[in-house]
Amino acid sequence: MKEKASAINIIWFSIILISIASAAWLGKMSELTLALFEESKAAVMLAIGLIGSMAFWLGMMKVLEAAGALKVLAKIVRPVMSKLFPEIPKDHPAIGAMVMNMSANMLGMGNAATPFGINAMQELDKLNGEKGRATNAMCLFLAINTSSVTLLPLGVITIRAAAGAKDPASILIPSLLATIVSTTVAIIATKLMQRGTPDCVQSEDPAEIEEKEPEVREKKASVGKKITASLFMLLIFAGMIYQIASSDMSGISFTSVTKAVSDWLVPMIIVVILIFGYLKNVKIYETLCSGAKEGFNTAVRIIPFMVAIFAAVGMFKASGAMDIMIRALNPVTSLVGLPAEALPMALMRPLSGSGAFGIMSQIVGNEPDSFLSFLVSVMQGSTETTFYVLALYFGAVSIKNSRHALPAALCADFAGIMAAVFFCRLFW
Repeated sequence: MKEKASAINIIWFSIILISIASAAWLGKMSELTLALFEESKAAVMLAIGLIGSMAFWLGMMKVLEAAGALKVLAKIVRPVMSKLFPEIPKDHPAIGAMVMNMSANMLGMGNAATPFGINAMQELDKLNGEKGRATNAMCLFLAINTSSVTLLPLGVITIRAAAGAKDPASILIPSLLATIVSTTVAIIATKLMQRGTPDCVQSEDPAEIEEKEPEVREKKASVGKKITASLFMLLIFAGMIYQIASSDMSGISFTSVTKAVSDWLVPMIIVVILIFGYLKNVKIYETLCSGAKEGFNTAVRIIPFMVAIFAAVGMFKASGAMDIMIRALNPVTSLVGLPAEALPMALMRPLSGSGAFGIMSQIVGNEPDSFLSFLVSVMQGSTETTFYVLALYFGAVSIKNSRHALPAALCADFAGIMAAVFFCRLFW
């Protein structure tokens, strides 16, 4: 029996046709054509720009894997992950990679979260018995990723602080609550949609999985190594204390504190990973370079998928179809308390991260202390660019049939937007 077209095929095809039809009626064919070429170019440039970040962080991931950290993480979160992903063997490297991805997302570290997520998807693909077709675990992981709980939306808080908002961090609790709602909906929707649908996971013998994992150095670190690592960490913390002591305390503001947290977070994670590998006798440089090679290959594989998504989104915006949709939905959304001015943000967020960030920045810059500014900030901090994540993660493992991943993720997006409106009204 011929397999039905997946949701992403239907939606992508519909977006293209609607965009061309809209441009024909509104006389925007030149804008549509320009957007097609510009967005296709932007997709390739973005993929090329991701090479460096993916190469470095996949190298870091390789160090963690060689040091046995992912196996330790998998054991710690096994009770929860075994409930969510029963088809994944215990202690499989995919568990640790998914935990690293989710942790990075929670801390607002998008640059680090993406390579971890790609690595997790590649590990999940090793269990895939039907290449090119997403497994239940892949669909659930993607849905969770597009709605991941965010503890520190530092980027949004920084924008609000720079715009002069009186309380830039006021979005923290509403954003956290909205992401909890969207993540819960993502899990429930995915589980419901996968019921009665045959999965394509191939079983693996735990002994075979063990053999595939990089050899973990069980030899205990020497006293000299422990002393060296301890002295190095003390040196870093001493530098932190010195910077605090030598700074002008009267000039400390929320903006400066937020910036300091952002500046210190990534380097400290890098230091912890490297020292952990050092103490586990991992050959840091060689292992990192081995993992970094995967980043180049992955970046090339995702280009076709990103070009397809970016071109469709660009044509949809340039054709005027989005403006028509906003006007059509305005009477309905106003009934649930969503202002018409926030509709472009709600519709843009699943489609384009940079577009949504631009809308949010413009509104916050014009009215930093308004309810509208508060609402779009929570939307930005509590939702994800669904189509981009789908193209990036599934493209990395050449998944063409996304099954129920997109509908489940869109359900989570809708729940996140509605939750953002509710909690913003509650806390405003």
